[in-house]
Amino acid sequence: MQKVYRTELSPISFLERSALVFPEKTAIIHGERRYTYREFAERVNRLASRLRALGLKKHDRVAFLCPNTPALLEAHYAVPTAGGILVAINTRLNSSEVDFILHHAGCSFLFVDHELAHLVSAADLSGIQTIHIQDTGQADDPYEQFLAEGSPESLESWLEDEEETISINYTSGTTGNPKGVMYTYRGAYLNSLGVVIETQLTSQSVYLWTLPMFHCNGWCFTWAITAVGGTHICLRQLDPGMVWDILDREHVTHYNGAPTVHIFLVNHAKAHRLEQPATVAIGGAPPSPTLLAQMRQYNIHPIHLYGLTETYGPNTVCEWHPEWDALSEEEQARLKARQGQVHVTASQTRVLGPALQEVPQDGQTMGEVMMRGNTIARGYYANEAATSRAFEGGWFHSGDIGVWYPDSYIELRDRAKDIIISGGENISTIEVEQTIVQHPAVLESAVIAIPDETWGERPKAFVTLKPDQNLSEAELISFCRERLAHFKCPVAVEFGPLPKTSTGKIQKYVLRDKAWAGQQKYIH
Repeated sequence: MQKVYRTELSPISFLERSALVFPEKTAIIHGERRYTYREFAERVNRLASRLRALGLKKHDRVAFLCPNTPALLEAHYAVPTAGGILVAINTRLNSSEVDFILHHAGCSFLFVDHELAHLVSAADLSGIQTIHIQDTGQADDPYEQFLAEGSPESLESWLEDEEETISINYTSGTTGNPKGVMYTYRGAYLNSLGVVIETQLTSQSVYLWTLPMFHCNGWCFTWAITAVGGTHICLRQLDPGMVWDILDREHVTHYNGAPTVHIFLVNHAKAHRLEQPATVAIGGAPPSPTLLAQMRQYNIHPIHLYGLTETYGPNTVCEWHPEWDALSEEEQARLKARQGQVHVTASQTRVLGPALQEVPQDGQTMGEVMMRGNTIARGYYANEAATSRAFEGGWFHSGDIGVWYPDSYIELRDRAKDIIISGGENISTIEVEQTIVQHPAVLESAVIAIPDETWGERPKAFVTLKPDQNLSEAELISFCRERLAHFKCPVAVEFGPLPKTSTGKIQKYVLRDKAWAGQQKYIH
């Protein structure tokens, strides 16, 4: 017998409610297309019922390889409504990486946008039902035909426990192979409400999708905007000029992105002070105080969030204190550049030492940033070893090195993991190194992050060649671009002997010291 006083927490309920409360309100804008909340819910039900009719079983994985389109937004509701698990794939990966994810996750269905079909053209898709999306909204679009064969009526839920998996988001690990981070219905629900509160979303909010929906399910904003009955504006590609046009035309109140997105916008020819203020979440990499100050000049008000894929995206927020308003703009920007403390539905974030003891809150003593609580992922799909390592001692080990201050606010200083964050994308240095040494002229290599004003960080390779071998920087970069997603490839190569310890271990800190000379932190 169902308990009268309990239902399982699920972000699917957000759409159910908004379709009841705001049936004729515009839910989705995509170019000339408009869908009301009633139409949004009906399209979701059609997609869900069609998946079940084609044999989807509970917890079957359903992959979507799409830009920020209505189809991918609908998938965030339809796949779990049908009882499946959503796998939203990073559109910037290369064919081999996409193929790995499809097979590691064991996907039963794949929905692929026409512009990304080349990424799976050589993949073994036997056993995977594949549906192509033209993104036209017209009746002859294969995706629209797929929906037309479904029912607009709601389905009976198969959800039994809010700790079941709702989605798997793949993130690069230090070994180069992506790890599938499992989100629960409960965690997605709570983190969605967390960002609703922290970014002050309401039914009047108009949200522009500058952040990829495949990134941590759009930092849970795929669900958060719907929770309040706001309007989603889909955007196939990030064009700064187009973004400025839409900000004005549609009276956008919110958008999100990594610092790189904001750098492109504030430096664009169309940049101007907005008539209506825009509240934007900035994260994925630490923003500079300079950027934060620039944004305010355009009536863009940044909220600094910090988190990882394993924390459903945002985990901490640099909550503003009214007394800081009296400080200089430079000091305000410095304070806002800190990562802050947990948002309202997260639980604990601390800076801990090797024995899991709290380091002093002096803004100087460094330790590893660790988290636990309601909005931590349940682990890595089919990877118990990685899960055990990440959750050792009852904490999630972020791999980020930071300090915390007397006011409890955290600030990142370095990274324990060999991960470069470039434009909000994670790059494994080990993966790049392993690719470089595949070249027959290369003896060994080391890859580090170097500061970049546009992307925050970019990979630089230090390479030792084999005796009597010749290789140019351009040749090696081209070699990498044939084997890796382009954003992972080194932007520069320096040839010569590598600094090593007496036991032969490469001393990356020597390379970092040189590359980051003049910078206050090994993070940009």
